[in-house]
Amino acid sequence: MKIKKIGVVHDKVLDKNKSLMVDGVYNAISKKYEVIKIPFDKNFFEKIKEVDFVFNLATGGGKEGRQIHVPAILDLLNIPYTGSTAFVHTICLDKFVTKVILSFYGISTPKFILIKENEDIPSNFSLNFPAIVKPVREGGALGLTKDSVVYDFEGVKKCVNRIHKEFNEPALVEEFIEGKEVTCGIIGNKNEIEVLPLLEIDFYSLPDDVEKFYSYRVKNEIENIKYYCPARLEKNVEEKVKEGAIKAFEALGLRDYIRMDIRIKNGEYFILEVNSLPLLVPNYSDILKMAEKVGYSYDDFVLKILEIAIKRYS
Repeated sequence: MKIKKIGVVHDKVLDKNKSLMVDGVYNAISKKYEVIKIPFDKNFFEKIKEVDFVFNLATGGGKEGRQIHVPAILDLLNIPYTGSTAFVHTICLDKFVTKVILSFYGISTPKFILIKENEDIPSNFSLNFPAIVKPVREGGALGLTKDSVVYDFEGVKKCVNRIHKEFNEPALVEEFIEGKEVTCGIIGNKNEIEVLPLLEIDFYSLPDDVEKFYSYRVKNEIENIKYYCPARLEKNVEEKVKEGAIKAFEALGLRDYIRMDIRIKNGEYFILEVNSLPLLVPNYSDILKMAEKVGYSYDDFVLKILEIAIKRYS
């Protein structure tokens, strides 16, 4: 495939981190290709005609349709792009659907139930406590507070009602795995999948009064969280986690690069969530911390993503 010009497609409105990401990706690609930035705005359909390949960074666009619009349009226009399809992003944006598919393929994920709006919690509720309650379609730890981990049926009811009221969407209730948390990054496709070194998030180094999971507060306000890369795992457990991650990658139809959150208890892994379009913010994003450990510079990693996507179309 001959590439003349690449478009870095991004959200119309950018916060500080996303601005840094767009600039970083643009600068990396410009070292090897002609490249332009294209916001997903009213001029998108005109600007996209100027390029013959897209590095897609767009994650906005509607409450339930985040990050699906750009790949869907690019498919329609027959313009190749990095990352997964709109269909796969739709699956991964819904935590319940993701877990149903993982369960079907025998891939370990915490036991779960879904409580829709105006629906009573089943009388045969059988999950073990503690449990964690979260909005089914939010990202960035939205809706997760210290009180999201509950220890009895009344706690479930209270938290489910809060999710329904605040987000107007179903609540996912799953068993809370009290163990070590790691995040797993994958880059590649088919027979050239590379699992990056696992990154351990050490919540147990936080003060006693701070929740030991990625609540919105911990993710965005708490400093001094300790990270270990590679994660402090026995070799056989590490291999088991990586094998499960590859199996999930293939079962969900993911492409090019992704990140997933995993908990480990008694040597067994449980996949919590899958991020089908992880951010690439310089000096910040977890997937870049993992890539760094195997020698990728920021520019190297961005160009690697681009080149494996180009190869996929070739």
